[in-house]
Amino acid sequence: MKKRVAKLMALSMAAAMTASLAACGGGGSSDGDGGSGDGGSASGGEKEIVYWNIGTESPDKDVIAKAVEKFNSETESGYTVTSVPTQNDTYKEKLVVAMSSGECPDMYSCWSGGPMYEYIDSGFGQPIDDLFNASDIKDKLMESAIGQATYNDHVYAVPYQNVSMSGIFYNKEMFEEYKLEEPETLADLENICDTLKKNNITPFALANSSKWTGSMYYMNLAARYGGLEPFQKAVAGEGKFTDDCFIKAGEKIQEWVEAGYFPDGVNSLSEDDGQAKQLMYQETAGMLLCGSWYTGTFSTDSAEFYEKIGWFPFPAIEDSDADPSIMIGTVGDQFIVFNCEGDKLAAAFECAEAHLSDEVIDFEVENGKIPPVQGVDEMLTDSITKEVVEAANNASEIQLWYDQYLPPAVATAHLDGLQEVFGLTKTPMEAQEAMQKAMDDYLANKAE
Repeated sequence: MKKRVAKLMALSMAAAMTASLAACGGGGSSDGDGGSGDGGSASGGEKEIVYWNIGTESPDKDVIAKAVEKFNSETESGYTVTSVPTQNDTYKEKLVVAMSSGECPDMYSCWSGGPMYEYIDSGFGQPIDDLFNASDIKDKLMESAIGQATYNDHVYAVPYQNVSMSGIFYNKEMFEEYKLEEPETLADLENICDTLKKNNITPFALANSSKWTGSMYYMNLAARYGGLEPFQKAVAGEGKFTDDCFIKAGEKIQEWVEAGYFPDGVNSLSEDDGQAKQLMYQETAGMLLCGSWYTGTFSTDSAEFYEKIGWFPFPAIEDSDADPSIMIGTVGDQFIVFNCEGDKLAAAFECAEAHLSDEVIDFEVENGKIPPVQGVDEMLTDSITKEVVEAANNASEIQLWYDQYLPPAVATAHLDGLQEVFGLTKTPMEAQEAMQKAMDDYLANKAE
């Protein structure tokens, strides 16, 4: 009992420290206040299943709506699922606050890694091994996606969306006008940035009030400077987050800030309000580094504009021995976790299965998403999503987003410190020392 209370307190503190500890996915303006479907309790009544998710903007909200409608219209369980969407950047805090007060929806979408493990350890996630093994989705999902849904040798979640890799979207017409080509090295990328800057174009569209958006740059730079071993060792307590590759990544970001590669007031711009993509639409910015879910965002917002868009993975660093095929991202960007038992759990799982039905998968693919299912590369017709899947298939390793992989308090320290690096109010060393202290504290508490 004491251990569970301690876990809940840790979750609550993590929520209080930041409302922006949200990883990637279908953000956007909220469709409502995110209140529970039954008007009060997060958990549904006897025959209602309350389902919290971040599907507030197309195409994500349409995918979820299609899956929920399929379940509600076809199920013989007697249950009805109520979808409750909440804006990305407030969702994780809302979920943690609900748990810390002893409430939790019957099923909820979240990101894999450290936070999901905390939810499970706190008693708000049920193992679904029997249901999963008896289901057709076991053979439909990518093995790597199932791996991310597994914790302590038990399956706890259903991955349904999305193969998300970070990479750089760019305006092809702009590149053609200024005789620019997709870069092979970081020096090539900086030459592109300098050319755009000379022509009064902001090189990178970035809205970093959410903090995780800026982390995309940092994670890619750290991986290109040092590979994944320094990160893995730091997490295991065998290394430090002050390793040279982390400091170099922060120094490069500050170099780019000072060179004007990012929009003015970058830390005050909102990703959820669409302020990054608007810079691309206005053609005042030439590139945008983010997750590959942006294929769906761009194509849904404007098919005409999407014709102008190209994509390339983060380039290699010339003097680095790190493997340049390493990708940052996730195989299954959203995972459905279950906080119910018995017949209600079986029905909730049936709704999760509907997210992976052939018609919903086809709908996802048509709308620029890359569902984490086997053979998805053969389903794709969009050239960019094909490039993304090819890069993922060719990657020697895929590093899960830091703010998903790390324990919540450490992820918070990373995001907070890095935002100050972007704001030039902290040195990279100061930011990394704070992150290391959070890691040391976590490891010490874990050992007790």
